[in-house]
Amino acid sequence: MHVVNVFRFEVEYSQQDVQNSLKLRATFMRITIALGLLLLLPSSALAVEPIDFSHDVLPLLQSACAKCHTNGTYKGSFSLDTRESLLESGMVEVGKSGESDLIERLTTEDPELRMPLEQDPLTPEQVALFRRWIDQGLPWEEGFSFQQSTYELPLAPRRPEVPPASQQVSNPVDRILQPYYESHAVSLEPVTDAAFARRVSLDLIGLLPKPEQLAAFLNDTSPDRREQYVSALLSQNREYAEHWLTFWNDALRNDYAGVGYIEGGRKQITGWLYQSLVENKPFDQFVRELINPSPESEGFINGIKWRGRVNASQVREIQFAQNISQVFLGLNMKCASCHDSFINRWKLKDAYSLAAIVASEPIEIHRCDKPTGELATAAFLYPELGSIDPAAPREERLRQLGELLTHPENGRFTRTIVNRIWQRLMGRGLVHPVDEMDNPPWNADLLDFLAVDLVDHQYDLKHTVQLIATSQAYQAHCEIISEEALNAKEYVFRGPLTRRMTAEQFFDAVWMLTNSAPAEAAAPVGDRGEQPVRAALVNSSLLMRSLGRPNREQIVTTRPAVLSTLQSLDLSNGEEFHSLLLRGAENLLAQWNAQAEPMIQYVYQTALARLPAADEMTASLSILGDEPTAESIADLLWVVFMLPEFQMIR
Repeated sequence: MHVVNVFRFEVEYSQQDVQNSLKLRATFMRITIALGLLLLLPSSALAVEPIDFSHDVLPLLQSACAKCHTNGTYKGSFSLDTRESLLESGMVEVGKSGESDLIERLTTEDPELRMPLEQDPLTPEQVALFRRWIDQGLPWEEGFSFQQSTYELPLAPRRPEVPPASQQVSNPVDRILQPYYESHAVSLEPVTDAAFARRVSLDLIGLLPKPEQLAAFLNDTSPDRREQYVSALLSQNREYAEHWLTFWNDALRNDYAGVGYIEGGRKQITGWLYQSLVENKPFDQFVRELINPSPESEGFINGIKWRGRVNASQVREIQFAQNISQVFLGLNMKCASCHDSFINRWKLKDAYSLAAIVASEPIEIHRCDKPTGELATAAFLYPELGSIDPAAPREERLRQLGELLTHPENGRFTRTIVNRIWQRLMGRGLVHPVDEMDNPPWNADLLDFLAVDLVDHQYDLKHTVQLIATSQAYQAHCEIISEEALNAKEYVFRGPLTRRMTAEQFFDAVWMLTNSAPAEAAAPVGDRGEQPVRAALVNSSLLMRSLGRPNREQIVTTRPAVLSTLQSLDLSNGEEFHSLLLRGAENLLAQWNAQAEPMIQYVYQTALARLPAADEMTASLSILGDEPTAESIADLLWVVFMLPEFQMIR
């Protein structure tokens, strides 16, 4: 049995598969030892400065390659418009610069073959940069293309016409999508009640349904049982808040420990954020309180004061401009923070004008880290919505910015957040990627409807979540698509995408099933009573980080979707996960008093929302042995937790 089969999206497995999966632990142990030996090498042998596409590679591509190989001009049929088109050209071998034709063409002595044509040859330093870029996997700014788009997201809101309801289709989401399905020959099939209950519980509150909750739902014969189930989940205010806290911690760079917190260069907003989510604070008010903050919410706009010397694009004021543009408007201002952007229409002056709003003193514009002698003037990106008074005190300028961001005519603001919620629940945004809102949506009517509907319901994000979760579109069978299909301009929606659990969902599921949650939370959220601690409330661990939890020194709006080698190793032979399994196994041994079959049924029903099949029961009993021990129960737990059926939301 090949190693990667354990991590494929397969759900059919036999007794032999289960036994083979146990053997994988020995294989991974050998790999871990080999990797451990690598760590004994001198750091200089392993340290490679990571490539920053936007700042390192993009300017060089723009100056040396774009004229001949982008945006409709493709000499030699070589296109650099996107990473995909570069790979299709065959000019690069990812990870192997020495075998890449591109490097050969950049370094040849033949003037008729050497690139760039009709320009001076690249310097050795520039060629070395290209080599590093290829060797490091050809990193590319998500969503970036040299091909200029004629589409620009409208600023004003738009209220599309919603087709009338019918007996079969009542949810506005589905009514809008019906013509789309017909024109794209899409037919959706609903998932079973059990699959729906597991999916929606993980999506809305981040927890697996308990066996008794699942049984009550499955025994409910009322026609609106799914709507009632969604409403019941959303009424669990604390559970909802502790799940969505992960999303907002990532987006707002909020954490409980890390760079800046000890020396005062960074400030938590956890207490304010947690309570805002518990109260389901209207989103427009939520954002205004972040932009024009109280002492409890000021950490977001204050950013991080980095130690030592930093370049001009990393100072707190520029962080502010980058962060509010990305999070609330779906705009990438990182390039424009250093020079006029290559990837969108924003200029250096725009980024600094936004930064000047939060500045306590005049801020000088720097181009590529060099001072220009020009002072920035506070201004908003969209003057048609209103203006910022540059002469006003800082607090007043921030108040004005908060009003402009949440202005009723700022349709970009509402489109951005409903697109993020759609992506969170469906696996791909209506606009993709979610931080590139100037890309065309695959259904503009649906995006515009969700945006105006949010305003109609007083910016109630729970309402938007409920509307999507009760749609036939959400409740359809999940599909699995390739990364190329995910990023394709011709993407066709055929149902939600299968997604991996987040690190927090994974830990919460393991802790819940084995009653092994930690005793204390790190997040300062006040008294939580007797409720078990959630993973969103604890400091990150090595295993959490390998499962995708970011360090939150940068804004993260989507986490990596692909299982990495490090994650495979940590889940197969990592000390942290091994200890967690043993601790949980001891709890189960005490809870079930070595009663094997009821314990197996409980594990399957809690983890997978179903009972074990006959061959699974046989294999599980074989793993536990005649007299279950903590070690054999840990082995059973490991097998179940490694199943794609457990790790995936679908």
